[in-house]
Amino acid sequence: RPTDLLSAAWTAASQAYAALFQGAVFNFEGRAFARMINPLMQTLTVATPLVCAGLGVTLAFRAGLFNIGAQGQIIIGATLAAWVGFSWHLPAGLHLLLVVIAGLAGGAIWGGLVGLLKARAGAHGVILTIMLNYIAIYLVGYLLTTPGFQRPGSSNPISPQLDETALYPRLFGDAFRLHWGFVVAVLATVFAWWLLIRSTIGFELRAVGANPTAARTAGISVTKGYVVVMVIAGALAGLAGVAQVAGTERVLTSGVAASFGFVAITVALLGRSTPWGTFAAGLLFGAFRAGGVTMQTNTGTSIDIVLVVQSLIVLFIAAPPLVRAIFRLPEPGQAHPARAGRKKSPAATGGAA
Repeated sequence: RPTDLLSAAWTAASQAYAALFQGAVFNFEGRAFARMINPLMQTLTVATPLVCAGLGVTLAFRAGLFNIGAQGQIIIGATLAAWVGFSWHLPAGLHLLLVVIAGLAGGAIWGGLVGLLKARAGAHGVILTIMLNYIAIYLVGYLLTTPGFQRPGSSNPISPQLDETALYPRLFGDAFRLHWGFVVAVLATVFAWWLLIRSTIGFELRAVGANPTAARTAGISVTKGYVVVMVIAGALAGLAGVAQVAGTERVLTSGVAASFGFVAITVALLGRSTPWGTFAAGLLFGAFRAGGVTMQTNTGTSIDIVLVVQSLIVLFIAAPPLVRAIFRLPEPGQAHPARAGRKKSPAATGGAA
């Protein structure tokens, strides 16, 4: 009775994906409209730090750098933003502005340090970013045990609550968790697109990423390009930290960055290292993370299947270049080398005569 197996498999898969959609996009069982669209709001909330961090990874990719340090940049940006948020008591508007600037500065410093060491000392960017991730993780863990960061009267590693004046306002009221950090993520995407496509700095960064030797010959400073791109990339990742502490969590904890910095690498890969592609990929992965909980609750399907789907996406992205390399196939739009070699020149066929 093979049809029983196929029927059971179809039922399990369809119910799991239906629950994933219900938890990420639209809840058909909600009695009020707010309950129906709450999954979409949750998806956009989760996607906000993914988009910001993914943009930072994308810019580094376009300049020929593999930025694995978005995790650490998020943490440092969130740490400085949270400190300004709960230790400074300022009027509304000004306070939030300084929180955002502090987050940008924290991420920019942490990313710029990588660019500076690579440009001046020739250090390996991947090793630097990995090690700085660990430094950031343990640094915030230590700070949350000190009087300046730990919540008074608590033995847990958690900071005081940020002032209301330091928080992103809710975008559609208190009924949803979505905050104005999502609008900032959209503006950051527009900025990244303009920087890469319309600005002189973006042209230089793309030239450095395409061929550093040719860029140097053309008079472009490759070392300056490395520093600039990592400063900007770190600042964008720092925005993700601001979204976490000033929008979603509203406190600083040792797990403030979760795994956003590492997932951002996959987001940038799926987005083909383009700003708007990264934005769309961030929304997709935000839907995976938001809907995975509902899928596990409603159908019993492990939430780890979301990681499997994400891994398959990366595999399929990497598969075409890998297959072309193994079988020596040409790039799309190019003639096959073997076929091109078999074509005879006009002189050999008498065409020149």
